[in-house]
Amino acid sequence: MAEINKILVANRGEIALRVLHTAKEMGLQTVAVFSEADRQALHVRFADEAVCLGPPPSSDSYLQEDKIIEICKELGVDAIHPGYGFLSENAGFAQKVTENGLIFIGPSPEAIKVMGDKLAAKKAVSSYNIPMVPGTDHAISDVKEAQKIAAEIGYPILIKASAGGGGKGMRVVHEAAELEEQMNRAISEAASAFGDGSIFIEKFIESNKHIEVQVLGDHHGNIIHLNERECSIQRRHQKVIEEAPSPVISPELRKQLGEAAVNVARACGYSSAGTVEFIYDHRAQQFYFLEMNTRLQVEHPVTELITGYDLVREQINIACGKPLTIKQEDVSIHGHAFEVRVYAEDPATNFMPDVGTLTTYSRPQGPGIRVDDGFEQGMEVPIYYDPMIAKLITYGRDREEARQRMLRAIEEYRITGVKTTLPFCHYVFGHREFINGNFDTKFVEKYFAAEDLQTAIPDEEKVAALAAAWVAGQRSQQQTASQNGTTLSPWRQRSRYR
Repeated sequence: MAEINKILVANRGEIALRVLHTAKEMGLQTVAVFSEADRQALHVRFADEAVCLGPPPSSDSYLQEDKIIEICKELGVDAIHPGYGFLSENAGFAQKVTENGLIFIGPSPEAIKVMGDKLAAKKAVSSYNIPMVPGTDHAISDVKEAQKIAAEIGYPILIKASAGGGGKGMRVVHEAAELEEQMNRAISEAASAFGDGSIFIEKFIESNKHIEVQVLGDHHGNIIHLNERECSIQRRHQKVIEEAPSPVISPELRKQLGEAAVNVARACGYSSAGTVEFIYDHRAQQFYFLEMNTRLQVEHPVTELITGYDLVREQINIACGKPLTIKQEDVSIHGHAFEVRVYAEDPATNFMPDVGTLTTYSRPQGPGIRVDDGFEQGMEVPIYYDPMIAKLITYGRDREEARQRMLRAIEEYRITGVKTTLPFCHYVFGHREFINGNFDTKFVEKYFAAEDLQTAIPDEEKVAALAAAWVAGQRSQQQTASQNGTTLSPWRQRSRYR
């Protein structure tokens, strides 16, 4: 057993604060790191100690591996939690942490490396009879070979980067005439984004859902799953809304997905919290292995709410060498949870970033509402990083209660100074296809248009104008009543608008 007394969180924003919360609950000392752009950030103020890494660009701050390790040595840190993004899936960094006598709160470098390469991951799990999307099991660069493979599996096909994710290096090809151009673009983008231009080809599943399964593994060979999450509402191949459980997964299929996810984790000797992602062909009712994310997911709160387990606490205990205290038969589903990612983006302009200062920032409150964020009023959303402001999570006894609660929470969330994805999310939660669960990863392309925002929640400027008009009307009534020698009770006035 390893002992952890002091943790450094090598990240920023809401995920840094999220990890710090659990660490403090466990009685651990905490260290935050930050860039100059984040000097006043909430995670910096919450931690016991905080150290500046350097200028705002992540390459000069949050990606400074050697500096982070040196800080750990100077401050007597035992373990590093990488959060998600930045260094969380960097096998070299995980190895460096271990070599310097520190504990990496995550899986082994070997597991990160295998699952970080989609082709290597496919090879690793091939002996477990896990369904795979038809396609290549090796990197290709020859156009003629690609044309031959595409003809065999049939169009449309999907060109994908072997390294990385987030939609980079990904191209859908509908006919042979466009294959060469799209292939060259994918190679170029993959090389630029990941330093590796390797690509492969898969059959494109046109009616697909994005389903993922949360897993936990320890250093004693125990691996369990905590059921699935539905992540099909996306823009630019990146998630915006998640929920747990999925509205279309039956108990029998849930069992099959869980067993497949556990086998994927077993294939790489996984030990920590991780997520196995699947494509689910809704029409054929068939799922296929997509990839494994060897870290804590952005959307982990929905799983925490329906299972009752703190995933960060489990990560820390596993890193200490403790065996899992949760058995598979202990895991059950209680209620339903949604998460929306509140991005500083303008949905009316194809979700382009709209960073700036939060001139108004007021969180919704009430039963069943959780907000994971790293901002407060007056703070700036920096241009240097991902523009996510917060994660708004709601929980209900069933899906409809959680959905209605999310609509209320979105309407109560007050943000000015930047455009956000809240109006778009409000639109989604009121859409009939979302309500009945009959949606896939093409929801935005099929149903959403900028003019739909006019029927969503009004922006803050309109709300302020309406409020000012109401106040002016009330003053006018009071003046008229005073001139007539009468006094209107504010309680009687209010009752007129019930």
